[in-house]
Amino acid sequence: MLTNRSKVVSKKEMSLSERLYLPAIASGLSITFKHIFKKVPTIRYPEQKREIASVYRGQHVLKRDENGAERCTACGLCAVACPAEAITMDAAERKKGEEGLYREEKYASVYEINMLRCIFCGLCEEACPKEAIFLTNRIVDTEYGRNSFIYGKDKLVEKIDARIDVSERQTEKTIEFKKISLAIIICLLLKLRI
Repeated sequence: MLTNRSKVVSKKEMSLSERLYLPAIASGLSITFKHIFKKVPTIRYPEQKREIASVYRGQHVLKRDENGAERCTACGLCAVACPAEAITMDAAERKKGEEGLYREEKYASVYEINMLRCIFCGLCEEACPKEAIFLTNRIVDTEYGRNSFIYGKDKLVEKIDARIDVSERQTEKTIEFKKISLAIIICLLLKLRI
């Protein structure tokens, strides 16, 4: 014993109703019946869909321009900005005849995002100077294997006939922020060159 204090324990006799535990059982059942008749807070997902806010960051999409060419130029800024290091890419040069497929002379031949590592922070979206990558309001599909969570260009690039609207994510503030940050980056690069 660490102190000289002692606690006196009293042994109080239980009444008959306390020995039968009927009041305790009745109060427990009353709480249960209250919850049975309340509105259910859960949503039965495949049949019902919850409303998602416009600022929700879900599955990524690699956008195409108005002519259908991929916007990504494989600059690597999204991969550098990613704190989870979930984005990997390989760059390649456009060949003759591929002008309609890729917007610039350099493009990402391999573009992969590991969805198990991604924390959906949106820094890749902010770092992209070409506005090629966006996070959409789509929920990432569930899978059974780890390898199926590595999304390549087949899952990320939007289809030409099924464009994904990201206009709600392109607010005036974000466009202005990108212009200012791009100007700052250019100034820093020019200073480093001198």
